Amino acid sequence: MITAYVGLGANLGDLRRTLEAALADLADVKDLTLEAVSGAWRSAPVGCEGPDYLNAVARVRTALPPLTLLGALQAIELRHGRERPFVNAPRTLDLDLLLYGDETVALERLAVPHPRLHQRAFVLRPLLELDPTLSAPGLGALKSHLPGVDAQAIEREDEPLRRPHGPFGP
Repeated sequence: MITAYVGLGANLGDLRRTLEAALADLADVKDLTLEAVSGAWRSAPVGCEGPDYLNAVARVRTALPPLTLLGALQAIELRHGRERPFVNAPRTLDLDLLLYGDETVALERLAVPHPRLHQRAFVLRPLLELDPTLSAPGLGALKSHLPGVDAQAIEREDEPLRRPHGPFGP
């Protein structure tokens, strides 16, 4: 079993409800256990226009290989109405495989660690909420990248994300 981290984000529709439903869908994926979920973080779009995003990060344990896990994430996105009309388009749901154990994956369809995770407050802050000592291949200690994202607008919401059986915990 591998520990992986999945970034969740949405900026169209009922953001909180979408993330909570996506987390429940993720928990239902065969050969995957949802271990923990960060708090919900509201952030301004980075590199594009549109409404604010609601973001979180989930820690999972899985026996799925990286491309199979990616396929499961994309299937969940599609169930929630994800469209890809252009790069950085607003979205009903975005699921990104951020880290897959200590492995590096460099394929046309998938790059792990996610190539911009250290440049995005909406990824770093929830990741570090789950594990303040987390490191990534080629990036080292992720907390060392926090000064580089300090200027990005982001705010943690007080209300935790919920699933049908109650709140997720870190």
